[in-house]
Amino acid sequence: MEDPCLSTQLIDGDGVFNVSGLESFMKEVKLAECGLSYAVVSIMGPQSSGKSTLLNHLFRTNFREMDAFRGRSQTTKGIWMAKAQNIEPCTLVMDLEGTDGRERGEDDTAFEKQSALFALAVSDIVLINMWCHDIGREQAANKPLLKTVFQVMMRLFSPRKTTMLFVIRDKSKVSADRVHFMRRTMIFSEATASYLFFLLPEPNFVYGDIYNLSGFKQTPLENLEPILREDIQKIWDGVPKPHAHKDTPLSEFFNVQVVALNSYEEKEELFREQVSNLRDRFQQSIAPGGLAGDRRGVVPASGFSFSSQQFWKVIKENKDLDLPAHKVMVATVRCEEIGYEKVATFTADEEWQQFEEAVQSDYVPGFGKKISSLLDRCLSEYDMEAIYFDEGVRTSKRHQLESKLLQLVNPAYQSLLGHLRTRTLEAFKESFDKAVEKEGFAVAARDSTQIFLEKFDKGSEDATIQQVNWDPSKVKDKLKRDIEAHVVSVRATKLSELCATYEGKLTKALAEPVEALLDSASEDTWPAIRKLLQRETTAAVSGLESAISTFELDEATEKELLLRLENHGRSVVESKAREEAARILIRMKDRFSTLFSRDADSMPRVWTGKEDIKAITKTARSASMKLLSTMAAIRLEEDGDNIDTTLSLALVDAARPGTTDRSIQSLDPLASSSWERVPEERTLISPVQCKSLWRQFKAETEYTVTQAIAAQEANKRNNNWLPPPWALAAMAVLGFNEFMTLLRNPFYLAVMFVVFLVGKAMWVQLDIANEFRNGFLPALLSLSTKFVPTIMNILKRLADEGAAPAAPERQRETELQPRNNSSNSNVTSAGSSSLTSSENGPEYSSPVAQ
Repeated sequence: MEDPCLSTQLIDGDGVFNVSGLESFMKEVKLAECGLSYAVVSIMGPQSSGKSTLLNHLFRTNFREMDAFRGRSQTTKGIWMAKAQNIEPCTLVMDLEGTDGRERGEDDTAFEKQSALFALAVSDIVLINMWCHDIGREQAANKPLLKTVFQVMMRLFSPRKTTMLFVIRDKSKVSADRVHFMRRTMIFSEATASYLFFLLPEPNFVYGDIYNLSGFKQTPLENLEPILREDIQKIWDGVPKPHAHKDTPLSEFFNVQVVALNSYEEKEELFREQVSNLRDRFQQSIAPGGLAGDRRGVVPASGFSFSSQQFWKVIKENKDLDLPAHKVMVATVRCEEIGYEKVATFTADEEWQQFEEAVQSDYVPGFGKKISSLLDRCLSEYDMEAIYFDEGVRTSKRHQLESKLLQLVNPAYQSLLGHLRTRTLEAFKESFDKAVEKEGFAVAARDSTQIFLEKFDKGSEDATIQQVNWDPSKVKDKLKRDIEAHVVSVRATKLSELCATYEGKLTKALAEPVEALLDSASEDTWPAIRKLLQRETTAAVSGLESAISTFELDEATEKELLLRLENHGRSVVESKAREEAARILIRMKDRFSTLFSRDADSMPRVWTGKEDIKAITKTARSASMKLLSTMAAIRLEEDGDNIDTTLSLALVDAARPGTTDRSIQSLDPLASSSWERVPEERTLISPVQCKSLWRQFKAETEYTVTQAIAAQEANKRNNNWLPPPWALAAMAVLGFNEFMTLLRNPFYLAVMFVVFLVGKAMWVQLDIANEFRNGFLPALLSLSTKFVPTIMNILKRLADEGAAPAAPERQRETELQPRNNSSNSNVTSAGSSSLTSSENGPEYSSPVAQ
């Protein structure tokens, strides 16, 4: 048994919301107990299109239907609501006032928009009732209404997933009114791009056929659904959307479905069967896979009344729903559509795509003229198609179209200017580098800058688009800044190279000569250095001044560069002086060693005992002290100082034996960290450091002096083997008689000769000279132990030599050589003797004995 149908008028014809009626309705249907398990279905469509009839058959409601015998008139006023019978879950059905009714007039379409927007805002499923022959039409298919509703809904409410079910009515019938309208002929107007069809008198015309616009051929139902879906998609694409939903597809918010029903008047049984099948689809509509299975943002049933009131309040207070006159609305929609079409056509144009692609990689000559031609053609096509529409709307939409087209072109234009700037800058760099070599730097910079800025101006003129006055001055200013930056960079590099070149020349001209002068260390050292520095610095500064004259620098900059070069020369001298000062001790010892160990002819000294070591030492130390005095401070100015005098007084004179005054010794002039009349920055070696260096110098050279003295003493001892002259005179006087005896008896001479030979042999064998070097007593003890064995060895050797037969000369020479590494031999003149060793001990041999 079916429940009684409950219904109420939700909103009356004046737009007043029936709050009390809705509250009573909700209590009667117990809607608050449903929670989230309920659905809302609404229907919209043209007036007298059978909406109420469809709802009554589909949901078994009792909405008022039109009486066909009383003619077409408004049946439903405002919005009515009823509960569907025997459909689970609880389903609320809203019947909306028909659109395009004569009762409300041509321009008063605000309530249509309000009711349609309200239905989309609160419904889970919206039935859009339309006649089969209205598909493809503008007004009859509710396109302007849907477009405006979509736009306002996106702005006012958070869109929810709504199912839009398009119900195509009378799919097998062409109404009598349609036949009467298509009577005569077809007229095509190129200006309006619209068709008016009139039916030619054909006796065999069949009412059951559907004719299209081009040839009156039958259109299958499956071909109507894609057309309808395409129209809805175009409406969605053309609606301005919030930024958050700019790229959101239609399927994200609307589930579009299409169903077709036969004519209720001609095929009632088939119509009832189709409605029954459609009714089954509303069972469990909110379940997954149902008509409203993916709905979102569902309001609990207890809050449905409050939610609906708030929706209607927002809709009523929104002034954007006050639609303009019908012709203005049609012009707005149609001009927008034409504009979108032209934008799409321009975007898809192959020539534009080629330009857009080419300009991404390089500059394209003739860009401005070609793009201006494309834009002019696109705007001309718009003007031709929109000529008969409202002038104000047409002009406004034309400006919008032009703005959109220019927005498409602007990135390409900016990219083109960027490539032009890059190409101009690269060409400038190449040309400028060549011009600098031929011309002066400043002249080349001015001429090249002017030439290439003019080239950029010509290129930007070539890229100018006629439809807009875009200013390329910002890009030109950036190019100018880049050129100036490059010129400054090149100038800095060139100046740096020039300065480095002349600094290198000045360094080479000063370093080695200054080192040589400092090494000589005389009174003329620093005057010579100052003269050298002035000469070489003047030459370098003159050369640099001539080289930088082509740069046309300001006086301050030029003066700064020249001063920097002068300071560089001084820094080279100072640096070299500090290097030499760091090696002063080594230099002093080298100079002392050179002067002490070599004579005036630079030959090594032989300490024979005649040299005055004291005087030589004093001279060498004075020269070293002169070197220390020279390296104590930097003297690039002609200011006098007393460093030389101070060092002489403190280091040389203080060491003299005659200097014994205690008052003088108590005042040490080197007990200070600075020199008198010498600034600290020019001090290389402080007085205290000089004193320490001199002490170290004397300590390290004392050994050399000591060795020289020892060598001189040793030489004296070695050369003093003769007796004193008085002894020689005494021997000559007292030994006169013995000398005469030797002359009278030659035998004595022979005996003395033999004794000399034996003594010489004993001297060599015992190595008496070497033994006495260790001292007198040790020498006597050593000789006493060797004397007897040596005598025996000599006698045995003589005996062996006398008994041996005569041998060849070579054998004799061989016998004279030592027989092992432990023996010593000495070969002298006629009176020499040889000593060899054998297994039994030393043996003595003599040529005389042989």
